[in-house]
Amino acid sequence: MKIAIVGCGALGSFYGAKLARDNREVHFLLRSDYDVVRRRGVTIHSKDGDFNVRPKCARAPETIGPCDLVIIGLKTTANDEFPKLLPPLVSSGTAVLTLQNGLGNEERLAKLFSVEQIMGGLAFVCLNRIAPGVIHHIDHGHIIIGEFQRWPEPRTHDIATMFRHAGVPCDVTDNLARAHWEKLAWNIPFNGLGVASSAGLDSILNDKPARRTQPCLTTDKLLADPRWAAIVRELMLEVIAAARGFQFQVPHSLADKQVERTLTMGAYKPSTVLDFENGLPLELDALFLEPLRQARSVKVEMPRLAALCRVLRELSAV
Repeated sequence: MKIAIVGCGALGSFYGAKLARDNREVHFLLRSDYDVVRRRGVTIHSKDGDFNVRPKCARAPETIGPCDLVIIGLKTTANDEFPKLLPPLVSSGTAVLTLQNGLGNEERLAKLFSVEQIMGGLAFVCLNRIAPGVIHHIDHGHIIIGEFQRWPEPRTHDIATMFRHAGVPCDVTDNLARAHWEKLAWNIPFNGLGVASSAGLDSILNDKPARRTQPCLTTDKLLADPRWAAIVRELMLEVIAAARGFQFQVPHSLADKQVERTLTMGAYKPSTVLDFENGLPLELDALFLEPLRQARSVKVEMPRLAALCRVLRELSAV
Protein backbone atom coordinates (compact mmCIF):
# COMPACT_ATOMS: atom_id res chain seq x y z
CA MET A 1 0.00 0.00 0.00
CA LYS A 2 1.32 3.40 -1.01
CA ILE A 3 0.49 5.96 1.68
CA ALA A 4 0.79 9.76 1.70
CA ILE A 5 0.85 11.84 4.88
CA VAL A 6 -0.51 15.35 4.33
CA GLY A 7 0.10 17.52 7.36
CA CYS A 8 3.30 16.33 9.01
CA GLY A 9 3.00 18.02 12.35
CA ALA A 10 2.83 16.05 15.57
CA LEU A 11 -0.17 13.93 14.59
CA GLY A 12 0.71 13.11 10.99
CA SER A 13 4.37 12.51 11.78
CA PHE A 14 3.59 10.18 14.65
CA TYR A 15 1.20 7.89 12.81
CA GLY A 16 3.18 8.13 9.58
CA ALA A 17 6.34 7.13 11.45
CA LYS A 18 4.56 4.17 13.01
CA LEU A 19 3.49 2.95 9.57
CA ALA A 20 6.95 3.55 8.08
CA ARG A 21 8.56 1.57 10.90
CA ASP A 22 6.26 -1.30 9.91
CA ASN A 23 7.83 -1.23 6.41
CA ARG A 24 4.93 0.48 4.68
CA GLU A 25 5.65 2.73 1.71
CA VAL A 26 5.02 6.08 3.37
CA HIS A 27 5.52 9.46 1.69
CA PHE A 28 5.63 12.62 3.81
CA LEU A 29 4.44 15.81 2.10
CA LEU A 30 6.60 18.44 3.83
CA ARG A 31 7.21 22.15 3.82
CA SER A 32 9.42 23.77 6.45
CA ASP A 33 10.68 20.46 7.85
CA TYR A 34 11.63 19.00 4.45
CA ASP A 35 15.41 19.43 4.68
CA VAL A 36 15.61 18.16 8.27
CA VAL A 37 13.40 15.11 7.72
CA ARG A 38 15.13 14.21 4.48
CA ARG A 39 18.50 14.36 6.23
CA ARG A 40 17.66 12.94 9.66
CA GLY A 41 14.30 11.26 9.30
CA VAL A 42 11.54 11.46 11.90
CA THR A 43 12.36 10.80 15.55
CA ILE A 44 9.69 9.76 18.02
CA HIS A 45 10.40 10.12 21.74
CA SER A 46 7.77 7.95 23.38
CA LYS A 47 6.88 6.37 26.68
CA ASP A 48 6.64 3.17 24.63
CA GLY A 49 10.21 3.49 23.35
CA ASP A 50 12.08 5.90 21.08
CA PHE A 51 12.64 5.25 17.39
CA ASN A 52 13.69 6.91 14.15
CA VAL A 53 12.42 6.28 10.61
CA ARG A 54 13.38 7.57 7.18
CA PRO A 55 10.18 8.07 5.18
CA LYS A 56 10.16 9.18 1.56
CA CYS A 57 9.98 12.98 1.44
CA ALA A 58 8.42 15.37 -1.05
CA ARG A 59 7.77 19.10 -1.24
CA ALA A 60 4.96 18.82 -3.80
CA PRO A 61 2.09 16.33 -4.08
CA GLU A 62 2.87 15.84 -7.79
CA THR A 63 6.20 14.31 -6.78
CA ILE A 64 4.38 11.62 -4.82
CA GLY A 65 1.59 10.91 -7.30
CA PRO A 66 -1.56 8.82 -6.77
CA CYS A 67 -1.66 6.72 -3.61
CA ASP A 68 -3.77 3.94 -2.17
CA LEU A 69 -4.32 5.84 1.08
CA VAL A 70 -4.00 9.53 1.92
CA ILE A 71 -3.91 10.39 5.63
CA ILE A 72 -4.67 14.02 6.47
CA GLY A 73 -3.16 15.47 9.64
CA LEU A 74 -3.46 19.14 8.69
CA LYS A 75 -4.85 21.68 11.09
CA THR A 76 -8.38 22.52 10.00
CA THR A 77 -7.26 26.12 9.47
CA ALA A 78 -5.48 24.79 6.35
CA ASN A 79 -8.55 23.13 4.80
CA ASP A 80 -8.67 25.75 2.06
CA GLU A 81 -5.54 24.07 0.68
CA PHE A 82 -7.34 20.78 -0.01
CA PRO A 83 -7.91 21.59 -3.72
CA LYS A 84 -4.20 22.25 -4.22
CA LEU A 85 -2.67 19.49 -2.09
CA LEU A 86 -4.95 16.48 -2.53
CA PRO A 87 -5.98 15.90 -6.19
CA PRO A 88 -2.46 14.89 -7.35
CA LEU A 89 -2.47 12.18 -4.66
CA VAL A 90 -5.95 10.81 -5.33
CA SER A 91 -7.07 8.46 -8.08
CA SER A 92 -10.43 6.70 -8.37
CA GLY A 93 -9.25 3.93 -6.04
CA THR A 94 -7.72 6.11 -3.33
CA ALA A 95 -9.08 6.14 0.22
CA VAL A 96 -8.83 9.59 1.84
CA LEU A 97 -8.71 9.43 5.65
CA THR A 98 -8.85 12.63 7.68
CA LEU A 99 -7.68 12.50 11.31
CA GLN A 100 -8.46 16.18 11.87
CA ASN A 101 -10.27 17.63 14.84
CA GLY A 102 -13.86 18.82 14.92
CA LEU A 103 -16.76 18.75 12.49
CA GLY A 104 -17.10 19.48 8.79
CA ASN A 105 -13.82 18.07 7.46
CA GLU A 106 -15.32 15.11 5.63
CA GLU A 107 -17.92 17.43 4.11
CA ARG A 108 -15.10 19.61 2.73
CA LEU A 109 -13.47 16.53 1.19
CA ALA A 110 -16.80 15.47 -0.33
CA LYS A 111 -16.70 18.61 -2.46
CA LEU A 112 -13.56 17.24 -4.14
CA PHE A 113 -14.00 13.47 -4.14
CA SER A 114 -16.77 10.88 -4.10
CA VAL A 115 -18.35 10.00 -0.77
CA GLU A 116 -17.20 6.41 -1.25
CA GLN A 117 -13.56 7.52 -1.06
CA ILE A 118 -13.84 9.48 2.16
CA MET A 119 -13.09 8.20 5.65
CA GLY A 120 -12.74 9.93 8.98
CA GLY A 121 -10.85 9.11 12.11
CA LEU A 122 -10.38 10.27 15.68
CA ALA A 123 -7.01 10.21 17.36
CA PHE A 124 -6.93 9.89 21.14
CA VAL A 125 -3.30 10.78 21.71
CA CYS A 126 -1.11 13.29 23.57
CA LEU A 127 1.63 14.58 21.30
CA ASN A 128 3.80 17.64 20.82
CA ARG A 129 6.18 18.55 18.00
CA ILE A 130 9.24 19.72 19.91
CA ALA A 131 11.57 20.36 16.94
CA PRO A 132 11.57 19.84 13.17
CA GLY A 133 11.10 16.11 12.62
CA VAL A 134 11.00 15.40 16.37
CA ILE A 135 7.78 14.34 18.12
CA HIS A 136 7.22 13.79 21.84
CA HIS A 137 4.59 11.10 22.44
CA ILE A 138 3.30 11.64 25.97
CA ASP A 139 0.33 9.29 26.37
CA HIS A 140 -2.36 7.24 24.63
CA GLY A 141 -2.36 6.72 20.84
CA HIS A 142 -5.63 4.91 20.11
CA ILE A 143 -7.54 5.83 16.93
CA ILE A 144 -11.06 5.11 15.73
CA ILE A 145 -11.83 5.13 12.01
CA GLY A 146 -15.04 4.97 10.02
CA GLU A 147 -16.65 5.60 6.67
CA PHE A 148 -18.24 8.95 5.84
CA GLN A 149 -22.03 8.56 5.71
CA ARG A 150 -21.70 4.79 5.25
CA TRP A 151 -21.36 1.57 7.17
CA PRO A 152 -17.84 0.11 7.50
CA GLU A 153 -16.52 -1.53 4.36
CA PRO A 154 -13.96 -4.35 4.00
CA ARG A 155 -11.32 -1.69 3.32
CA THR A 156 -12.19 -0.01 6.64
CA HIS A 157 -11.23 -3.15 8.52
CA ASP A 158 -8.17 -3.68 6.31
CA ILE A 159 -6.86 -0.22 7.18
CA ALA A 160 -7.61 -0.78 10.89
CA THR A 161 -5.65 -4.03 10.72
CA MET A 162 -2.76 -2.19 9.06
CA PHE A 163 -2.66 0.34 11.91
CA ARG A 164 -2.80 -2.39 14.54
CA HIS A 165 0.05 -4.27 12.85
CA ALA A 166 2.07 -1.05 13.09
CA GLY A 167 1.48 -0.89 16.85
CA VAL A 168 -1.39 1.61 16.77
CA PRO A 169 -4.52 0.50 18.65
CA CYS A 170 -7.33 1.00 16.15
CA ASP A 171 -11.06 0.36 16.24
CA VAL A 172 -13.76 0.74 13.59
CA THR A 173 -16.92 2.72 14.31
CA ASP A 174 -20.20 2.03 12.55
CA ASN A 175 -21.23 5.68 13.05
CA LEU A 176 -18.52 8.24 12.35
CA ALA A 177 -20.76 11.23 13.13
CA ARG A 178 -21.50 9.90 16.63
CA ALA A 179 -17.82 9.23 17.23
CA HIS A 180 -16.99 12.84 16.33
CA TRP A 181 -19.35 14.12 19.02
CA GLU A 182 -17.82 11.73 21.55
CA LYS A 183 -14.37 13.13 20.78
CA LEU A 184 -15.68 16.69 21.05
CA ALA A 185 -16.61 15.94 24.66
CA TRP A 186 -12.85 16.07 25.32
CA ASN A 187 -11.68 18.51 22.69
CA ILE A 188 -14.08 21.34 23.40
CA PRO A 189 -13.45 21.72 27.14
CA PHE A 190 -9.72 21.07 27.26
CA ASN A 191 -8.67 22.83 24.05
CA GLY A 192 -11.10 25.67 24.63
CA LEU A 193 -10.68 26.27 28.34
CA GLY A 194 -6.93 25.85 28.09
CA VAL A 195 -6.92 29.01 25.98
CA ALA A 196 -9.79 30.79 27.78
CA SER A 197 -8.06 30.31 31.15
CA SER A 198 -5.54 32.94 30.07
CA ALA A 199 -8.35 35.50 30.45
CA GLY A 200 -9.55 34.24 33.84
CA LEU A 201 -12.83 32.84 35.09
CA ASP A 202 -14.77 36.10 34.80
CA SER A 203 -14.51 36.03 31.03
CA ILE A 204 -16.52 32.78 30.95
CA LEU A 205 -18.76 33.10 34.01
CA ASN A 206 -19.60 36.80 34.01
CA ASP A 207 -19.37 37.78 30.34
CA LYS A 208 -16.34 40.01 30.95
CA PRO A 209 -14.22 41.11 27.98
CA ALA A 210 -11.52 38.54 27.31
CA ARG A 211 -7.94 39.76 27.59
CA ARG A 212 -4.90 37.61 28.15
CA THR A 213 -3.78 38.30 31.70
CA GLN A 214 -2.17 35.02 32.83
CA PRO A 215 -0.57 31.82 31.49
CA CYS A 216 -2.79 29.15 29.94
CA LEU A 217 -3.72 26.30 32.27
CA THR A 218 -2.64 22.76 31.43
CA THR A 219 -5.15 19.91 31.67
CA ASP A 220 -4.06 18.90 35.18
CA LYS A 221 -4.53 22.45 36.50
CA LEU A 222 -7.96 22.77 34.92
CA LEU A 223 -9.07 19.63 36.74
CA ALA A 224 -7.31 20.52 40.00
CA ASP A 225 -9.26 23.80 40.35
CA PRO A 226 -12.89 23.02 41.32
CA ARG A 227 -14.16 26.12 39.51
CA TRP A 228 -12.55 25.24 36.19
CA ALA A 229 -13.31 21.54 36.66
CA ALA A 230 -17.01 22.40 37.01
CA ILE A 231 -16.95 24.26 33.67
CA VAL A 232 -15.14 21.30 32.07
CA ARG A 233 -18.01 19.04 33.09
CA GLU A 234 -20.68 21.55 32.05
CA LEU A 235 -19.17 21.71 28.57
CA MET A 236 -18.93 17.93 28.36
CA LEU A 237 -22.59 17.55 29.30
CA GLU A 238 -23.60 20.18 26.73
CA VAL A 239 -21.73 18.24 24.04
CA ILE A 240 -23.42 15.00 25.12
CA ALA A 241 -26.82 16.74 25.03
CA ALA A 242 -26.10 17.95 21.50
CA ALA A 243 -25.11 14.44 20.40
CA ARG A 244 -28.33 13.08 21.87
CA GLY A 245 -30.19 15.80 19.99
CA PHE A 246 -29.01 14.02 16.84
CA GLN A 247 -30.34 10.75 18.32
CA PHE A 248 -26.85 9.45 19.02
CA GLN A 249 -26.91 7.26 22.12
CA VAL A 250 -24.00 8.88 23.95
CA PRO A 251 -24.16 8.11 27.70
CA HIS A 252 -23.73 10.83 30.30
CA SER A 253 -21.06 8.62 31.89
CA LEU A 254 -18.77 9.58 28.99
CA ALA A 255 -17.91 12.74 30.95
CA ASP A 256 -16.48 10.67 33.80
CA LYS A 257 -14.48 8.53 31.38
CA GLN A 258 -13.03 11.59 29.67
CA VAL A 259 -11.94 13.06 32.99
CA GLU A 260 -10.34 9.77 34.06
CA ARG A 261 -8.48 9.54 30.75
CA THR A 262 -7.19 13.09 31.17
CA LEU A 263 -5.84 12.53 34.66
CA THR A 264 -3.14 10.21 33.26
CA MET A 265 -1.84 12.91 30.90
CA GLY A 266 -0.15 15.07 33.52
CA ALA A 267 0.53 18.71 32.67
CA TYR A 268 -0.59 18.47 29.04
CA LYS A 269 -1.11 21.40 26.66
CA PRO A 270 -3.59 20.53 23.89
CA SER A 271 -2.88 21.63 20.34
CA THR A 272 -5.14 24.70 20.48
CA VAL A 273 -3.25 25.99 23.52
CA LEU A 274 0.08 25.55 21.76
CA ASP A 275 -1.27 27.35 18.68
CA PHE A 276 -2.47 30.22 20.86
CA GLU A 277 0.84 30.53 22.69
CA ASN A 278 2.72 30.52 19.39
CA GLY A 279 0.49 33.14 17.79
CA LEU A 280 -0.96 30.71 15.23
CA PRO A 281 -4.57 30.65 13.98
CA LEU A 282 -6.94 28.70 16.21
CA GLU A 283 -9.20 25.92 14.91
CA LEU A 284 -12.24 27.94 15.95
CA ASP A 285 -14.65 26.86 13.26
CA ALA A 286 -14.26 23.09 13.23
CA LEU A 287 -13.79 22.66 16.97
CA PHE A 288 -16.17 25.22 18.46
CA LEU A 289 -18.35 27.21 16.07
CA GLU A 290 -19.54 24.35 13.86
CA PRO A 291 -20.59 22.16 16.83
CA LEU A 292 -22.52 25.13 18.22
CA ARG A 293 -24.24 25.70 14.86
CA GLN A 294 -25.12 22.03 14.51
CA ALA A 295 -26.50 21.82 18.04
CA ARG A 296 -28.76 24.78 17.41
CA SER A 297 -30.00 23.13 14.21
CA VAL A 298 -31.56 20.39 16.37
CA LYS A 299 -32.86 22.91 18.94
CA VAL A 300 -30.20 22.16 21.57
CA GLU A 301 -28.84 25.23 23.30
CA MET A 302 -25.24 25.24 24.54
CA PRO A 303 -24.88 28.42 26.62
CA ARG A 304 -21.51 27.50 28.09
CA LEU A 305 -20.08 26.73 24.64
CA ALA A 306 -21.56 29.95 23.29
CA ALA A 307 -19.73 31.88 26.03
CA LEU A 308 -16.53 29.97 25.29
CA CYS A 309 -16.81 30.79 21.58
CA ARG A 310 -17.12 34.48 22.38
CA VAL A 311 -14.04 34.38 24.60
CA LEU A 312 -11.97 32.48 22.04
CA ARG A 313 -12.96 34.90 19.29
CA GLU A 314 -11.92 37.87 21.42
CA LEU A 315 -8.61 36.29 22.40
CA SER A 316 -7.76 35.21 18.86
CA ALA A 317 -8.48 38.68 17.53
CA VAL A 318 -5.80 40.28 19.72
